[in-house]
Amino acid sequence: MPTTSALQLTAAGVVRTRVRRRELRPDDVAVAVAFCGVCGTDLHARDAVRAGGEPVVPGHEATGSVVAVGEAVTSLAVGDAVAVGNVVDSCGTCPMCRAGQENFCERFPTLTYGGVDPVDGSTTQGLWSGAVVVRETFVHRLPAGLDPAAAAPLLCAGVTVWEPLRALGVGPGTELAVSGVGGLGHLAVRLGVALGARVTVLTRTPAKTADALALGAHAVVVTSDEAAVAAVRGRFDVVLDTTPRAPDLASLLRVVALDGTLCVLGALERVEVDVLDLLVGRKRLTSGGSGGLRSTRELLAFCAQHGVAAQVQVLPAGRADEALERLERGDVRHRLVLDTRELA
Repeated sequence: MPTTSALQLTAAGVVRTRVRRRELRPDDVAVAVAFCGVCGTDLHARDAVRAGGEPVVPGHEATGSVVAVGEAVTSLAVGDAVAVGNVVDSCGTCPMCRAGQENFCERFPTLTYGGVDPVDGSTTQGLWSGAVVVRETFVHRLPAGLDPAAAAPLLCAGVTVWEPLRALGVGPGTELAVSGVGGLGHLAVRLGVALGARVTVLTRTPAKTADALALGAHAVVVTSDEAAVAAVRGRFDVVLDTTPRAPDLASLLRVVALDGTLCVLGALERVEVDVLDLLVGRKRLTSGGSGGLRSTRELLAFCAQHGVAAQVQVLPAGRADEALERLERGDVRHRLVLDTRELA
């Protein structure tokens, strides 16, 4: 497939264009994209283009179907339902890749858009498009029973919270707190409940209480209520901060239990921590981002088994500008997904 229709971020907004996709290499899979999520990363990409950066086709959490395979492909066939995430290649040989953490590749993973193809050096273009060509290894079979639109955000938002949940041993008997109930947070709540943890949502907004409980949370603490926060001091084994702003580490660490962990996922920026806030209670501070191939496939299988998916609002691809504007002002419950089939 030499070219495909796509949506490109430009200084003037989102425009429909055509982008070139590479000819199939022996281990390549061509995927017709059906649904693609709208992520905060896409918003950052839009702002970078507005600030003078090169136009780019965004999108890095998508589902679709296989339309062609290279001669060496053995695990997938034409017609298979599949998903593609935000990493489409890695070196495969560094310690991180060998550990199944291609997202942490020491030579830097090839990102779905804005990355550098390791073979021909071209700039990768994302999944707000009719089709994409990806190495077989980085294409995930979509388990039966998962709605393709609701499954698309699992490839970024979902696996971003899944990896720390698994790494920190969240399960029955765990007191889990999730700060924020947006794109990341609502999936953290659903996955935490499905794993058997007791889940409490921390939110600044009292109006989100009913929403959090509807997602399955067992309790809600409104963080502007000092008495409510004081009542959960030192309670939680794991706190996942999923809010998109720089966190107040001191406040969050106060509700972490002895030997518990605060994991910051939502804001990728410089923050300061007072070591004394960690010292009292031997508390740990960690983070994470995206997911490796093994954990992504584990997540998809788990979600199919337990009926977990993102809560999405699907918009036609032609309303991508609106999607970005809504995401910017927080008018989302809880993930926007573009129907890209019209770009075929």
